[in-house]
Amino acid sequence: MPLLLSRAFCFLQSSRPSMAHFSTSITQKARLKGVVFDMDGTLTVPVINFTAMYKAVLGDQEYASIISQNPSGIDILHHIENWSPDKQQKAYEIIADYERQGLERLQIMPGAAELCGFLDSKEIRRGLITRNVKEAVDLFHLRFGTAFSPALSREFRPYKPDPAPLLHICATWDFHPSEVIMIGDSLKDDVACGKRAGAFTCLLDETGRYDSPEFDSVDLKPNFKVSSLTEVRSVLEANFDLIS
Repeated sequence: MPLLLSRAFCFLQSSRPSMAHFSTSITQKARLKGVVFDMDGTLTVPVINFTAMYKAVLGDQEYASIISQNPSGIDILHHIENWSPDKQQKAYEIIADYERQGLERLQIMPGAAELCGFLDSKEIRRGLITRNVKEAVDLFHLRFGTAFSPALSREFRPYKPDPAPLLHICATWDFHPSEVIMIGDSLKDDVACGKRAGAFTCLLDETGRYDSPEFDSVDLKPNFKVSSLTEVRSVLEANFDLIS
């Protein structure tokens, strides 16, 4: 295990945040020193048709079977890991093709620049974790005009929802996970990653998808839920002591 990651896991085991950090409301303001973002669907406008991509990889019948058992969504990268090399390679080619199409239409999410400017004014660190490839991260940085650091792409293993990438960022910053919040649009990837690392979590739910009763019984729920990035500043100011 890499030194930084080993250190992060030891750090987490020795001083986990209180159970209040895992509730949907926080009665006492906590110290916030870093924000880690998801990229696709969070910092960038959703452009990849994931349903079409999953069906192209799995086939309609297998897709329907898997999604009926996993209302939070399909972890396609983990699902294909045990396939035969030939079948796996074909799946990766399909995924890469959809991702390339997404790159051509890449747009920055409304409110992203303003939120990052606010974080910078408070000297709060900004990181990024995505299951997309490094090429997509590089293009995002070029379009956005500023860098997130560290910015971990799919090449970093294990990827979300494993807590490893978030713990790596916390160790790089020398922050405890309880001083960091993970913001993303996926319950199964972003919220799970943040919760398992011991960080706060904020779910971006633009369409109200996660208001559906089918998500009432999920184990890992976010501390906060917003419908746009413009709401995040108010959430942070109301619930955290922001370091500046």
